[in-house]
Amino acid sequence: MCILCGQRVDDESGVTFGYIHKGLRLGNDEIVRLRSTDMKNLLRHKKLYLVLDLDHTLLNSTQLNHLTAEEEYLKGQSDSLQDVSKGSLFMLEFMHMMTKLRPFVRTFLKEASEMFEMYIYTMGDRPYALEMAKLLDPKKEYFNGRVISRDDGTQKHQKGLDVVLGQDSAVVILDDTENAWTKHKDNLILMERYHFFASSCRQFGFDCRSLSQLKSDESEPDGALASILKILRQIHHIFFDELDSDLASRDVRQVCLLLSFEIQNRVDSDRRGAAPLSSPKWEIVFRPPQIL
Repeated sequence: MCILCGQRVDDESGVTFGYIHKGLRLGNDEIVRLRSTDMKNLLRHKKLYLVLDLDHTLLNSTQLNHLTAEEEYLKGQSDSLQDVSKGSLFMLEFMHMMTKLRPFVRTFLKEASEMFEMYIYTMGDRPYALEMAKLLDPKKEYFNGRVISRDDGTQKHQKGLDVVLGQDSAVVILDDTENAWTKHKDNLILMERYHFFASSCRQFGFDCRSLSQLKSDESEPDGALASILKILRQIHHIFFDELDSDLASRDVRQVCLLLSFEIQNRVDSDRRGAAPLSSPKWEIVFRPPQIL
């Protein structure tokens, strides 16, 4: 039984939205209706949808027993869990874990929330996803329960927009793993991975010292999240202020395609110029979508 419309739902049809309400399952017609209604409301407020990955995109986590001898100093530098809004490095002993928030993430979330309705979508389990949401959004200003974990997905080892109550044409995805979104690559902006802990470097086969081992970090004003926020502002501006078509018929994937060409031309131009790129972040961070 659908708890919203009261109609019986066939077990083989519809989608479960357990992250919204335990046991909630919506029929396909109801999903279409809700997406249409929400889309109209969002567009009136000049907002789109933004789906955010956690690990290596907004933060980096490691098991405490995976810390190297060079990283032991971090245990004495962790921030208080009593007021997480003022910290960026947290030791979650009850989870046997340490988490480092990516530089600029708090400013990024605050400013992105003015342009987008935001979701968290992680391949981590639900308890982990909720704990990370508490660190990122302690006042529940940005996500309002829109936290999706691997337990909520409809396909194993895959992420899909079928569990997001937003129309595909208005969704932008930020993730460091392209293969997680095989059905939605046109919506995807591929993020440069954040490797703060040594275990993260080992996980991806990098034979190098991590940021924590180097006692360094990404730049706040010039790091990946600051760069991607500029791109999101451009996407939002083009979608709402430069396209001539009716607002309801616009497709953010076309905007991403248009912008990706501009970014690639900028990279090519820089390469042809006298000064080489100091960091090819535009090319690394932004994956040109393929609109069919």
